[in-house]
Amino acid sequence: MAKLYFNYSTMNAGKSTVLLQASHNYFERGMQTYLLTARIDNRAGPGRIESRIGIGANADTYGPEDDLFTMIETRLATGPCACIFIDEAQFLTREQVWALARAVDDLGVPIMCYGLRVDFRGELFPGSATLLALADEMREVRTICHCGKKATMVVRKDSEGRVVTDGAQVQIGGNETYLSLCRRHWREETGDQSR
Repeated sequence: MAKLYFNYSTMNAGKSTVLLQASHNYFERGMQTYLLTARIDNRAGPGRIESRIGIGANADTYGPEDDLFTMIETRLATGPCACIFIDEAQFLTREQVWALARAVDDLGVPIMCYGLRVDFRGELFPGSATLLALADEMREVRTICHCGKKATMVVRKDSEGRVVTDGAQVQIGGNETYLSLCRRHWREETGDQSR
């Protein structure tokens, strides 16, 4: 039975590694998968999902204007596909998540989404919020804060290494820009003790 999955975490938890490993498991059993990643994040190159540990794979890309149901339907028309994998799922629009849910229900294909739950301000991304509402199953990919507790939040740093608390929700970056922390240390870093 096909399901919509949401695998979420903070930055640097290994979400892309888990996605690539899961896709590889299908290939080892002779099954095909379809990989999609957000066009806006091209740090590894256009149409590329890459892990910090050095593994990667080519993928089709999506932007907010794309009809994911049609993209998946077109891919399924070319031949068997055991699973759809979506990287950077926080960048999905609300409508795109609904399109993924329809693809699961109407096309009978499992879809596994991987992405951030919250931004540097502690707020849900629109794609993540809709996935939390619609996913059949959710799994947390865990990472740790420098104190050893589970990291659930992320801070954004400027070019000088200072924590910033204002700005656009989306700013592409890696370890030079973001740091995953537990809620207590996130509150300390952002100077917000009232939350």
